[in-house]
Order: sequence, then C-alpha cells, then structure tokens
Amino acid sequence: MKKHLFIAAVIVAAFAAALGAFLLVSPDDRDSGGLGVQPAAEAMPVRDSSHRLSEPKRSELTVAEFLDFECEACGAMYPVVERLREEYGDRVTFVARYFPMPGHRNGELAARTAEAAARQGRFEDMYSKLFTTQKEWGEASESKQDVFRGYAKQLGLDMKKFDAALADPEVAGRVQDDQRDGLGLGAQGTPTFFVDGEMVATPGSYEAFKALIEARLSD
Repeated sequence: MKKHLFIAAVIVAAFAAALGAFLLVSPDDRDSGGLGVQPAAEAMPVRDSSHRLSEPKRSELTVAEFLDFECEACGAMYPVVERLREEYGDRVTFVARYFPMPGHRNGELAARTAEAAARQGRFEDMYSKLFTTQKEWGEASESKQDVFRGYAKQLGLDMKKFDAALADPEVAGRVQDDQRDGLGLGAQGTPTFFVDGEMVATPGSYEAFKALIEARLSD
C-alpha cells in the first residue's frame, strides 16, 4: 500500500512540479517580485543559518530548496525529497529555505510558524507537520494561525515562547532574508532547487531527481 501511495505521490509531483507556484510581478514591483523585499546584493543558496535537514559528516553535495509550505508543488515534492534524504542523507546535505509566495494567504505565516518552532529546536518536526497536513489548511482565505498553534501544541512546544516568536519581527525578518536570497538568485516560484549552488529545473519524479544526484556525485 505504501508503495502505491508513493507512486501516486510521484505522479502528482510530476504534474505539480510542472505547474509550481510563480510570482505575479507588476511592472512597478519587479525588483521585489511581489514579495515586499528586495533581492540580496550578494545572494547565497545556503548560509550558515540555513536549516539543514541532513548533515552528513562528509557532505559530497548540497541540495537547497526554496519552498512555500502552502505551495501544492512543494507539497507534492515533499515525499520525493524525504525519500532522497533517507537514501542520500549520509552523503548529501539537504537544505530548506523559506520562499512564501504572495498569492498564498497562509504561506508567510506557515514559514514564521516553522521558524518559531526552530527557535525551540523543532524546525524539522514542524516542517514535516506543515507538509503532511497541507491539504487541511492550504488554499484557505482565512488565517490558519489557530491551526498552526494546534500543531505547536501537538509537538509539545512551549506555547508562551512559540507565540512570542511568531510575533517577533526578527522571525519575520529571518523569513525575509531567505526570500531576499531567493530573489537575488533568480528564483521566480516554488519549488526552486539549487544543487551545489546551481539552479536546476525541478525534477518531475523521484527517479529523475535520483539520476541528477547520482550524476553530480559521480563527477
């Protein structure tokens, strides 16, 4: 059953990755890409502060994803990335970076939710929670802050600290810093992947992504 579910997820990923979520940029807002921030002058795919989902002792490759937790294409790629992490986590560094899109009502809030959890050392847990529950809250027109607070409670977070972090301008700024890097690197939508600093077309399946990683590892 799990195998069939994964195959179905990969098929969905192929279609979703082809569509993705793209910036709608007005002529007067090209520099910020509609995100309300300016591109970083010296943009980097990965920074020391970036959230690493795997940290091999000897990393041979780095895969960074600029993502939006509300983006259906990102949600479709999530099981693909998880399988790749399981297979290559001892050789490849996988990095998640925030890039919430202006067309998603709760995308930026979800990113702050993940960052607030990160302040308590629980980024990966919230990252997984947001993606595995995306269908329950995504594409809503109303704020899902209460839903996200519920996830924080389920994870056993200190809610006083979580609420304070969620409202902290520094947490919002941390999300914007990732957006600035993404814009500076030419990201126009989500998911956008960088492999060892090079932007690559989003692979349409696990097999395609695996082949890309294998080719880079063999170089």
